Amino acid sequence: MNKEDVCVLIPTLNEGKSIGELVREFKALGFSNILVIDGHSSDDTVKIAESEGAKVVIQSGKGKGQAVNQAFHLIESKYIVMIDGDRTYLPEEIDKVLEPVVTGLADHVIGNRFANYQKGAFTRLNLFGNRILNKIFGFAYGVWLEDILSGYRAFNRKAIEQIELNRTGFEVETEITVECVKKDLKVVEVPITYLARVSGAATKLRPISDGFKIASTIYMLARTHNPLFYFNVIGGIISVIGIGVGIYVVDEWLKGIDHIPLTILATLLILTGIQMFIFAIMSDLIVSLHREDMRAMRKIIKENEKS
Repeated sequence: MNKEDVCVLIPTLNEGKSIGELVREFKALGFSNILVIDGHSSDDTVKIAESEGAKVVIQSGKGKGQAVNQAFHLIESKYIVMIDGDRTYLPEEIDKVLEPVVTGLADHVIGNRFANYQKGAFTRLNLFGNRILNKIFGFAYGVWLEDILSGYRAFNRKAIEQIELNRTGFEVETEITVECVKKDLKVVEVPITYLARVSGAATKLRPISDGFKIASTIYMLARTHNPLFYFNVIGGIISVIGIGVGIYVVDEWLKGIDHIPLTILATLLILTGIQMFIFAIMSDLIVSLHREDMRAMRKIIKENEKS
């Protein structure tokens, strides 16, 4: 592998305590093409990164997702390695992350932090939340991965050209993974080391609110990939509410009390839930047919390229 073919992408926001050492370590490993895309840091992140020889671009908008999307449009390298700027990942593991894309085994590689994480790298809440989000992703997309939120990733040119990003915040890792699954890109996870943050460097992650945003992103993006899951969740919630109201109505009726409006409401909720289940099946059939058409189209394109 020619290291000049690799661009190391580092999204940053107030990472002055760690960015200098991170850039130096990649330089020492022979990776000179380093792009720091900064989210308008108020500390000396930009100054330090530039002094260490990294190319720095100030993102045009706000949020990690917007920064990554902008960087993907700027980078023309054959391979991209994306890593957080807080130095919780080891630069020396870059070869491990790159190997599957360089050898053609994968289009996108995710570094699995849970394979080896340092004490204090996760709070109990973060660890629990990550596990739950990985399970939700598996149910929604039928692809069971260990760490969909990892910030240490590698991409080949094919993946970069096909991934379309719309999320602006910490949901970007989730959206990248979803896009790869939707586009039938080969995804591989490799074990990596995950370290606790540098002393004095505050995390920008808000576990509850960001966790909710990530979970909603997983769910909302499932609408076009797995409508069976998407609409069944809606139908299930509506049906359970309807059944709950119905049980109350029946219990009151046995006591000689009539609740006509609640009876109508319970009936409507249950019927609506059943309709959502039917709609889920029909939508899944449409999406399945579309997926088959897209696979056939990609097969034809590959055959034409070979000829």
